[in-house]
Amino acid sequence: MEDVIRINDRWYVLATSSRADDRTRVLKHDDTFGLFDRWGDVQPVGIGDQGLYHQGTRFLSHFELNVNERRPLLLNSMVKEDNSVLVVDLTTPDLYDAEGNLIIRKGVVHLFRAKFLYRAVHYEHLRLTNYGDEAVDLEIDLAFAADYADIFEVRGVERAERGELLPVEQDAHGPVFAYRGLDGVLRRTRVRLSRPPDRVGDGGLCFRFHLPPRGTQELYLGIACEVGDDSPRVLPYQEAFHTHSEELARRRARAATVFTSNEQLNDWINRSQADLHMLLSHTPAGEYPYAGVPWFSTPFGRDGIITALQYLWTDPEVARGVLRFLAENQADREDPAVDAEPGKILHEVRRGEMAELGEIPFKRYYGSIDSTPLFICLAGVYYQRTGDRPFVESIWSNIERALEWIDRYGDRDGDGFVEYAKRSPNGLEQQGWKDSDDSVFHADGSDAPPPIALCEVQGYVYQAKRHAAALARLFGEVVRAEALEREAQDLKKRFNTAFWCDELDTYALALDGAKRPCKVVTSNSGHVLYAGIASTRYARRVARTLLSAPAFNGWGVRTLAAGQARYNPMSYHNGSVWPHDNALIALGLARYGYKDEALRILTGLLDASVHFDLHRLPELFCGFARLPGQGPTLYPVACSPQAWAAGAVFQLLEACLGMEFHTEKPQLRFRHPRLPDYVDHLEIRGLRVAGGELDLRLRRHPNDVGLTVLRKQGDVDVAVIV
Repeated sequence: MEDVIRINDRWYVLATSSRADDRTRVLKHDDTFGLFDRWGDVQPVGIGDQGLYHQGTRFLSHFELNVNERRPLLLNSMVKEDNSVLVVDLTTPDLYDAEGNLIIRKGVVHLFRAKFLYRAVHYEHLRLTNYGDEAVDLEIDLAFAADYADIFEVRGVERAERGELLPVEQDAHGPVFAYRGLDGVLRRTRVRLSRPPDRVGDGGLCFRFHLPPRGTQELYLGIACEVGDDSPRVLPYQEAFHTHSEELARRRARAATVFTSNEQLNDWINRSQADLHMLLSHTPAGEYPYAGVPWFSTPFGRDGIITALQYLWTDPEVARGVLRFLAENQADREDPAVDAEPGKILHEVRRGEMAELGEIPFKRYYGSIDSTPLFICLAGVYYQRTGDRPFVESIWSNIERALEWIDRYGDRDGDGFVEYAKRSPNGLEQQGWKDSDDSVFHADGSDAPPPIALCEVQGYVYQAKRHAAALARLFGEVVRAEALEREAQDLKKRFNTAFWCDELDTYALALDGAKRPCKVVTSNSGHVLYAGIASTRYARRVARTLLSAPAFNGWGVRTLAAGQARYNPMSYHNGSVWPHDNALIALGLARYGYKDEALRILTGLLDASVHFDLHRLPELFCGFARLPGQGPTLYPVACSPQAWAAGAVFQLLEACLGMEFHTEKPQLRFRHPRLPDYVDHLEIRGLRVAGGELDLRLRRHPNDVGLTVLRKQGDVDVAVIV
C-alpha cells in the first residue's frame, strides 16, 4: 500500500486508493478505536485500514463472523446517535448440509450484534433468535488475526525489520494473541468469552447453537488490548455498558445543546456533538480532543486548540483540558531532531513501536509554526468565556514562555514576522496547517524557499499579543500590557504593507526566505480576517475574493482558488474544501460585518452534510464545483470523524449569531445576529455562563433576529446589539 510515502525525508498522505465501502463504522474510546465494515467485521479490504487499534497499534487485523461457513445477510447497520454502540442486524442465508439439502431457510434466524469500546476493551454481544416453527442447529464461526501493525505501517510505510509474532495461546477464557516488538514491549490481544467454544481452530473459534422454535441464545465477548504490564480489566458486558453510558451522559450534561427548526441542520449539529464527545480522550491533564480517526487518533496541538476554540462557547471544559495538556508538554529545551525550542507548543504526540524506536519523528514533535501563538489565543478567549482567573494564572508562565518563543525563535531573521524552516532532517517541510510539502509556492508554481512567513500566522501572532496584553493587564502588569499592544499594532501595520496584493484583491499566501510574496489566491486570507489583523479597507476585497467562483465551489471555500498554479480539486491542500478552514473564514467574515457571506458558507456546508454518511462532515472533501443534483466528491483517505471538522458547525453558528462573552459584568452579547432563511428559530439550552445557566430562543424576523430568555439562573445579562 502507498497511502503514505516518504520521499527525501518528507511524509505524505496520498489518495491512491479508496475505502471499499465509505460507510465504515467507527467506534472510539480514549486511546482505542475500531474501524469495522457494516457487518461489524474487520476485513482486509479497500486500503486495509479496518481493525481494532490501541495506542497507535492494530490489535486485531481480522475479525469475522460466519454462520455455517457462510457470511450472513445484512439487514441493518448503524452507530447510535451518541456514538456509543455499533448495532448490526443480520440474518441467515439459505443454508444447506453436505448433501445439498436445505436445512435453514433464508431469514429464519436473526443475528443481533452490538459492540462498543471502553477502557482498552472491545465488548460484543451476540444474540441469535429462531423465528421459525422448527428447531435449528447451526454453527457460529469467529475468525481472528492480529498483525500488530503500527498505524504508520497501515498507512503504507514499509519497515526494514519487525518484531516477533508469538504463537497463539489458549487460556481458560479464550485465545491470546501476542507480539514482542523491537522496542521490547509485549503486546497482547486477549479474548474473553462468556462460554467456551465447541471447537478451536487455527486462529478461529466455533460455537454450536441449538435453537428451539422462537428460542434465543447469547454470547458475550471481551477483547482486551494489553501493552506491557498494562492489562485492562474486562468487565461484565452490562456493567461496562452502564459505566460507559454514564461517562457519555456526563459529557452531554455539561455542554450546551442546540436545536433549530431545520431538521437537516439538527442532524448535522447532533452528529457533530456526538463525534466531539467520542473524540475526547482522558489524559492526566484532562480531556483532550484527539484529531481524527483513523490516521490522527492522538493529541495534535493545532487541531486540539482549534477544536477547543470552535467548541468553547458550548463547553469550555474542553479548552481547559487542551490548555493544561499543552502547557505540561511545552518544550523546555532546544532539540533540532524534533524541531523543539524553549516555549514552543507541541505539534503532535505518537505512541507505538515505530515512534518509540524513532522510525518516525513524531513521538513528541514540535514542527508547528502556529500552535504557539494559537495557544496564547485560546488562553485569552478561555478567560473571556469563563472568567477563570485562577486557571489562567496557573498557566501564565507558559504563556510568557510562548511569547518569548515568538520573539526569539519564531522570528528567525529579525524582520518582525514569524517564519519557519525545519531543523529536523525527518521533520515536516511545511509547518502551517497546510503541512503537505507542495502547499506553499509562487504564482508560477515554483517552490517558495524557506524560511516561510505565512499570512495567517502573522494574524495569529497579532491576536496572541492582544490577548496576552489583556491578561497582563488583568494581572497588574500594565507596562508589559502596553508594550504588547504596541507590538501588535506595529505588526498589523507592517503586515498590511508587506502582504497585501492589490492585483489579486487578497493577501499573499506567504513571504519566502527572500521576502518575496507568494501571490496566489488561497483560503489562508480568511484566517487573516479571523485574526483581525486585516485592514478594514482590504477586508471587503478579501471577502469578495473568497466568495468568488474560483474560490467558492458552492459547498465551501477552496484551499486554493481554481486557475492558480498547482490547483487540483483532488489534492490535499491545493483545491480541496476543509470544513474547519471554512468555519474560521466565516468567523472572520462576520468579524468585519460580512454576515451574508458567512451565511453562504454555513449553507454550503449544511447542504454538503446531507450527502455524507451519518451527516458527518469528513476532514476534507474534493473541491469540484457544485453541480445540480450531485453531492460533493469524497477525498479517498480523509479522516472521519475529524475533531475540527465536527467542531465547524458550532463556530459557524457563533459567527452568524455574533456571540460574545464578557466577564466584567458578566454579559452574553449577540452582535448583529443573523439566521438563514431556512431557520425560523434556534434554541440554546444549558448554556453555562459565569456560574449560572441560560436557555435561549432566537427567532428570525424579516429584518432582524429576536431573542427570548426562556430560563436564567445566576446573575448574567443577555443583550442583542443590532
